Amino acid sequence: MLDRPFIVIQVSTSLDARMALAPNRTMWAEMDDPRAKSAEYSGDMWSEVEAFIGAVHKPQANMQGSGSFVAEGEALRELPHFAGDAAPLHEDYLPDEIIHRPDHRTWLTVVDGRGRLRSGYKGEDNPGCYMLHLTSHAAPLDYLAFLRAERIPYIIVGEDRVDVPLAMQKMKTRLGVTCLVSSAGGRLNGALLRAGLVDELNLILRPEAIGGTATPTLFDSPELGPDEYPTRFKLLSAQVRADGQLWLRYQSLRDEDRI
Repeated sequence: MLDRPFIVIQVSTSLDARMALAPNRTMWAEMDDPRAKSAEYSGDMWSEVEAFIGAVHKPQANMQGSGSFVAEGEALRELPHFAGDAAPLHEDYLPDEIIHRPDHRTWLTVVDGRGRLRSGYKGEDNPGCYMLHLTSHAAPLDYLAFLRAERIPYIIVGEDRVDVPLAMQKMKTRLGVTCLVSSAGGRLNGALLRAGLVDELNLILRPEAIGGTATPTLFDSPELGPDEYPTRFKLLSAQVRADGQLWLRYQSLRDEDRI
């Protein structure tokens, strides 16, 4: 039995595995760009894949990286200065009345080790959903105090950055999350890949190529070491649509399953 959630990645990419039209773009920039709104493709396939994953795996969390919301170099919201005791802030903040809400269905999870997402969004506009931040000890105290003031739960894992494997373990042991879907960008998906945390990949391929040398790809991660092997996958299903889009569903193969 896994000591962490079963992790499913759901992504849509170009044929050359590009996740965006250019580097350092938030999801809002992508959504507002007319070049990403081709009349040939609709959101129907994304919704269909999402519904399939929900029916098969019943995930209790959906995860994004902070870069999906805040671009690098973007001015951050100034927060009230915190000058109190830092020790309590560096403990996980998981209020019982939020964790055990009777209508709770899904955690909207953001990996934010530097404390960049400061909107105060809680996810309550989606019935049964609530926001959860995964952060690190390097996050500013003002940010941690702000999350507590706004009653936004957070888990602290890692010193300089989020320790993703440990965060996944805590989500299972502390919150009972047995399945998590990542619809994040290339860097977070790359971190999951390198940590051996990808169990299933649902890839929507659009019949277009973007190119670029710094444009994010499906798995942006450190290079393979000389003793590291590519992560192998087994094809579970493939669907081709009339508009040329493909839905490819893969299961990752563990080391013992390598041929």
